[in-house]
Amino acid sequence: MTKLSFGAHPFLLGFEQLERLVERTAKSGAEGGYPPYNIEAVSENAYRITLAVAGFREEDLAITIEDRQLVIRGRVAEGAGPQERVYLHRGIASRAFQRSFVLADGVRVAGARMEHGLLHIDLERQVPESVVQTIAISRGGASNGKG
Repeated sequence: MTKLSFGAHPFLLGFEQLERLVERTAKSGAEGGYPPYNIEAVSENAYRITLAVAGFREEDLAITIEDRQLVIRGRVAEGAGPQERVYLHRGIASRAFQRSFVLADGVRVAGARMEHGLLHIDLERQVPESVVQTIAISRGGASNGKG
């Protein structure tokens, strides 16, 4: 489990800690730290998860939300090119992966985009219009529950 904290980061004032946004990072088995990722505060109520997915195309990736879990999966189709490549050195990993993040209540995925081998997933914390809500009390009238 990965604990995330920014201390007194200016974007996070009034929003306890980032661990409320991403409560935990699920372990991905043997993959360990693959692919590497960043989590950044974009504004007071917007955050971005960025995964380094060099060698993957958009169609090789899938992003789903499964019971409050943001799940990112990647799988490069073998032999997708016109001919098999022969590597003398292969330092760019393209193995299948799954990375999961548990989202806090009130956090939604705003969108995702690929840019220069990085997958950016934007998250928004939905802020209620007002912290205080007034509940109207209706008068008990003709209906008293007896017929």
